[in-house]
Amino acid sequence: MDFGTESAPELEILARDHEKSRISQLVDAADGSGPKVLVLTGEPGAGKSTLVDWAASQAVAHGRRVLRVRGCEGEKDLGFAGVHQLLRPVLTGVERLPSRQRDALRCVFGLDQADGSQVPDPLLIRLGVLTLLSDTATEQPLLIIVDDAQWLDVGSLDVLAFVARRLEDEPAAMLLAARDDAVPVRFDRDFPHLTAGPLSRAAAGLLLDAQPHPPRGRVRSQILQQAAGNPLALIELTRAFAKDPGSRDTGSSGALPLTARLEQIFAADLPTLPHATQRVLLLAAAAGTTQLSDVLRAAPDMDGPQIWRPAEQAGLVRVEGGQVRLRHPLVRSAVYQAASFAERREAHLALAAALAHEPDRRAWHLAAAAPGPDEQVAGALAESAERSRHRGGHAAAAAALERAAELTPEPELRACRLLAAAKSAMLAGHPQWVGEIAAQVDALTDDPQLLAEASLRAGWSLAVTLRHDDSLAFLLPVAESMATQAPALGLSALGAAATPVYNSGDACYRNEIHRISDLIAPQPDETDRVWSHAVSRPFTDRERVLKSLPQAVDAMPDGSLTALVSLGAAAWILDETDEAVRLLGQAMDQLRRTATAGTNCTVAQVLALALFESGDWTASQSAAEDAFWMATEAGADNITVGSPLLQATLRAARGGHAGARAQADEAVHGRDLRKSRSLYVRHRHALGMAALAEGDHKTAYEQFRQAFTRDFHPAPVHYHASPYCLADLAAAAVRAGQADDARTVLRAAEGTLGESRSARLEAIVHRASALLSDPDDAETHFRTAADPAGARWPFEHALAHLDFGEWLRRRRRSAEARPLLGTALEIFERLDARPWIERTAAELRAAGVAVAPWAAPEAVADLTPQELQIAQLAAEGLTNRDIGARLYLSPRTIGFHLHKIFPKLGITGRVQLRDALGHVPRPD
Repeated sequence: MDFGTESAPELEILARDHEKSRISQLVDAADGSGPKVLVLTGEPGAGKSTLVDWAASQAVAHGRRVLRVRGCEGEKDLGFAGVHQLLRPVLTGVERLPSRQRDALRCVFGLDQADGSQVPDPLLIRLGVLTLLSDTATEQPLLIIVDDAQWLDVGSLDVLAFVARRLEDEPAAMLLAARDDAVPVRFDRDFPHLTAGPLSRAAAGLLLDAQPHPPRGRVRSQILQQAAGNPLALIELTRAFAKDPGSRDTGSSGALPLTARLEQIFAADLPTLPHATQRVLLLAAAAGTTQLSDVLRAAPDMDGPQIWRPAEQAGLVRVEGGQVRLRHPLVRSAVYQAASFAERREAHLALAAALAHEPDRRAWHLAAAAPGPDEQVAGALAESAERSRHRGGHAAAAAALERAAELTPEPELRACRLLAAAKSAMLAGHPQWVGEIAAQVDALTDDPQLLAEASLRAGWSLAVTLRHDDSLAFLLPVAESMATQAPALGLSALGAAATPVYNSGDACYRNEIHRISDLIAPQPDETDRVWSHAVSRPFTDRERVLKSLPQAVDAMPDGSLTALVSLGAAAWILDETDEAVRLLGQAMDQLRRTATAGTNCTVAQVLALALFESGDWTASQSAAEDAFWMATEAGADNITVGSPLLQATLRAARGGHAGARAQADEAVHGRDLRKSRSLYVRHRHALGMAALAEGDHKTAYEQFRQAFTRDFHPAPVHYHASPYCLADLAAAAVRAGQADDARTVLRAAEGTLGESRSARLEAIVHRASALLSDPDDAETHFRTAADPAGARWPFEHALAHLDFGEWLRRRRRSAEARPLLGTALEIFERLDARPWIERTAAELRAAGVAVAPWAAPEAVADLTPQELQIAQLAAEGLTNRDIGARLYLSPRTIGFHLHKIFPKLGITGRVQLRDALGHVPRPD
């Protein structure tokens, strides 16, 4: 619905001053400052829709355009139905979009004939919607309103979440309203929330007084007590008592919850309505849409306005402009639940017959009418799922297949359809849903392979969470039981298990991985074995796994996403960082063309870690941010913790020690990391880096020390992550008076690292040894730590040069120290590692080198990482559309950024960008 710009009457809302103030700020933020997204929550009947209507009237009064969508239960399983409703007033603008975005939207909206030959790119769908909304907002500031979001289809929620995260620089804002117990997961944590809570008793009294027949006396007390501050309940109970002043029974105190009582109240008027009116109301409720034509096609003999009049007079419905709008979604629930199954079935069958030209909706109505298993209806839903899958609607396909399975009489086929539903849910990026579907398979079949596949899906659904033990309880038994019976499936389960095994860090699980791997005969595709071996023994078996890695990469089928991900992750663990960045970057390129958000976040996180280690900090920050947003949508709490920890580490390395500490502690708040050893160590590393950046070496040592046990022979808390803290531990120890303890840790840790160490780990161990050694032994270790082989890990390489340079200068060997310190300074400046820039510059000055106070080109230093990336791409001659396509932003957002960038750089146009940026390197 488009409210355009015509003036709207001011809606009077009692006792919602706080809510109205927040909404007014949102309306102002459409073309001003402040948060651009607000999630309005509350129980059914709390007045959310009234506040939404008020927001629309305010927006129109302030010169904004309003586009709105209201979720509908009847369309919840139709892919992109909500987005279609939202964009209907501006669909003509689709033709002006870039061709690929235009074609994607035309396909999902059914504007083109879909032959299934090509699945629309989910990213192009989301970009197309964003660009269309951006173009609309360019003409006039825009308020996007989403009401009853809990009933939107999953595809539309994915698109709206994508848009919401990119409104910061658009003249647009979004208000999303949902029931407080059903806020879509994409909006439940990461945007500002406003709760429309119960009214106070005084405010509730004012609302009662505003009714046509205000209740008095005991009735008033009963209403106030039972309504519990719910505005809709206050109004409806008052109306009920006004109709029957002699009634005093508003329900016992032990009755159903408030929402159920409200539904009963809404249905109370139905018996008094004419039968024909009850029938059309049920058709409207069953249809689940607001299209009057749906009802008229289902009941062509009931097209007179007089049929609706009794329901309109009862305040249940409003019919106008070809739309039939039930007064509140709870009216629909009440009407539907008040009908018998036979009546509901009759309504759905009538609607199915009327919608013969819409096979997807017809299939769902036939399913609703089915009294029990029905293979014909199940087949129709399965066909609907296939059509959805071809259109890229994996979530809609999963829903259709899950319902098809419920209606499938034959248990084995039902199990197969459930597994297909789980696969579609996996492709849609919803691991929790995958687990729920997979859990249904056990009771349906005795087929060991089907049961194993179900366990594999269930274990996969938990692999991205912090429930490592639960995930492995599914995956390891599958890997062992299928080792000889279905070795390819067993090896796949072993590969899936490697992720929670790594995150757990438990030695028992690592031994199990290795033992089960020995039971599985060599397979044509050994990718999962290479990955699981890299996880289980990254140091002691490094040489053998390292020989297998290039062979597996060479044998990798073209475009094999699984192989890219697994081998890229294995390369990262083995410190083949450049190869990891290459393989994982290719995987991300493929994943951007699919809807696998759950996998996306995992790959993006590992890529972010590899980019951080390789010195591409801007790209690392961007990948970590992407990983976090995708993880919040997927329910992948292992990433929602890990990504902020990496971002905190980056922030600390650049000097933001206070913000880094806050971000790291917020990431783990309320989390028990005792069984997530990798995250525990990364948390300590982030806090240790923040303390180093601040110059608090005692705190830094305490944090790094917690990466190792307090045993007589200290052991790494996490077998892989902890050893990389050794050099930082030693650096803090020598300044905190803890050198003896640090030597004990180092000696014990070295025994776990094997003989064939990576150049990176070798440099870390030698740097730690140099810092903790006697002067006679230190120089040899320093020279090894500063070996050029370590240059692939620039931050650590620069730290080794800085420590060696400091050591030499303190021994009056300044001439030898200067080149080392100069190399360190150059690297730190490139990385923008500000605390270490200052420290290195001070050492150089003490060594007799004149060093000007550092300023990344001051103007460039004022740019955010994203602004710098945009400026560099523009300096290369890319257009706004080219840059937007590369960074997944709208062209208008790119233009907005450039208008902020020019003044910061002191320039007036694009042609000056190259000179203004100077020699600042561009991340790959």
